[in-house]
Amino acid sequence: METAEVLRLLQDVAAEVITPRFRSLRSGQVHEKNPGDLVTVADHEAEERITEALLAAYPGAVVLGEEASAADPTLHDRFVAADHAFTVDPVDGTKNFVHGSPDHAVMVAELLHGVVQRSWIWQPQHLTAYVAERGRGAFRDGMQIFRPTPSPVPREWRGVTSRRAWVGRELPGLRPLELTWVCCGVDYPQLVRGYADVVIYARTQAWDHAPGSLLLTEAGGFVGTVDGQPYDPRRRSAGGGLVAAARREVYDTVTQLLGSEVSAADPM
Repeated sequence: METAEVLRLLQDVAAEVITPRFRSLRSGQVHEKNPGDLVTVADHEAEERITEALLAAYPGAVVLGEEASAADPTLHDRFVAADHAFTVDPVDGTKNFVHGSPDHAVMVAELLHGVVQRSWIWQPQHLTAYVAERGRGAFRDGMQIFRPTPSPVPREWRGVTSRRAWVGRELPGLRPLELTWVCCGVDYPQLVRGYADVVIYARTQAWDHAPGSLLLTEAGGFVGTVDGQPYDPRRRSAGGGLVAAARREVYDTVTQLLGSEVSAADPM
């Protein structure tokens, strides 16, 4: 499928399955997979439709969907071993979606031999598309975008985190951490656009981070683990979490400050 075709797929599925249920979910259409981890009928239906279309176009590929992975523990192993794979996050920011926030997204990433080659983020309520292709750039609604140069003064960097227990925490020489937009499909674009300089994550699932990681790196940023390794979407638990940053030097500074403070067991 051409890059524009995949984007149209996400837009069509969002228009037909997700948006009609926005602020209109009925009783019985929202469930908890785990305490505090919500899933809706829109998540399931959107993932099924996107997965079906991708497999029709690429019969030999492995599609790692967030909901399918929860139902089939062997799917992740097949994803790791696959030469050609996709990740699908049908409604990223489900809690936002359930609570009526427009900050949610539909996301897909394509990988060859474990390396993200193309990615798509569609924000249906903001009517904004972010697309990235390895070696060709990052794009917002068809226009190439670049991450603005961050301040040379670390104290001026804005840091956000998905770790709610860390909100307000002040690493030496940096501003207190704020809460993210609670949706990777919004966090990464906001980081690229300059509304944050660094994002600290606890969880590292491929469907959450593969799309945004390519968008950010193609725009000039860097994503890696807290223990200093480049982000690998095949690793389920990666070095105590992830740090996404405006530039490699921002990443290096923040990970040095974090040191051993971040534990993979910390709550989001």
